Amino acid sequence: MKRRILIKIGGRAFEGESGFRELATAIAASPGIDVIVVHGGGAEISAALKAAHRATEFIDGIRITPAEDIRIVEQVLSETVNARIAGWLTNHGVSCRRLSGKTDGMLVAAPLTRGGRDYGFVGQIKQVAPTAIETALKESRVPVISPISADETGASYNVNADSAAAALAAAAGCTELAFFTDVAGVMVSGEPVARMTIEQAAEWIAAGEIQGGMVAKIESAVQALEKGVDRIYIGMWYGSKTLDGIAAGRRSLGTWLCR
Repeated sequence: MKRRILIKIGGRAFEGESGFRELATAIAASPGIDVIVVHGGGAEISAALKAAHRATEFIDGIRITPAEDIRIVEQVLSETVNARIAGWLTNHGVSCRRLSGKTDGMLVAAPLTRGGRDYGFVGQIKQVAPTAIETALKESRVPVISPISADETGASYNVNADSAAAALAAAAGCTELAFFTDVAGVMVSGEPVARMTIEQAAEWIAAGEIQGGMVAKIESAVQALEKGVDRIYIGMWYGSKTLDGIAAGRRSLGTWLCR
């Protein structure tokens, strides 16, 4: 069976062009694997907002995005970061198609509501339509996707990239979802865990063993598993052999989350 892997790139997992050169090499060497890329860009958003003299506020790890900021956020994610990633992959022989959650209604968002708080133009995903992804893959092009999405009126929303990756992986029928980070995997009691089930993940989160941004990542991973993705990898990029290792479910890599 042909594998289909959605890669979510975050943090400093692919810092600089060299990591994308390795990814391009891996894609070229693996014609039996469909690859989809979803990216974030939190650090660059913060830098752009600072340059525009805009304050950045977070509530429960969520960036408050007022109307004055969403244009800057969209520029950073859908233009600057998206173009750079697609450009680097293209420079190293991989044909790409630049997309966002707004392309052909890929991700329809609604305002995020949690505890009665107003997060501004922060969205939660209501509907997923992977048509643009399928078109790109049929053209032998790698979809490179910004998580910026729109509501039913066309207004832009900043959607969490982990949530976008999980929703798209499930909708596009991916066999694997890989969250590439700058840490070796999910840490419990100071040590990386090689494998965890949904039940173990819930127990460790409840016990406070898993904290911070990893909680949201695992919650997204669980949603993807429950919607049909076979397995989830959370960990570092170890060079051009990593892609084959993920397709093979190699246990020596990072943390695997399974049903």
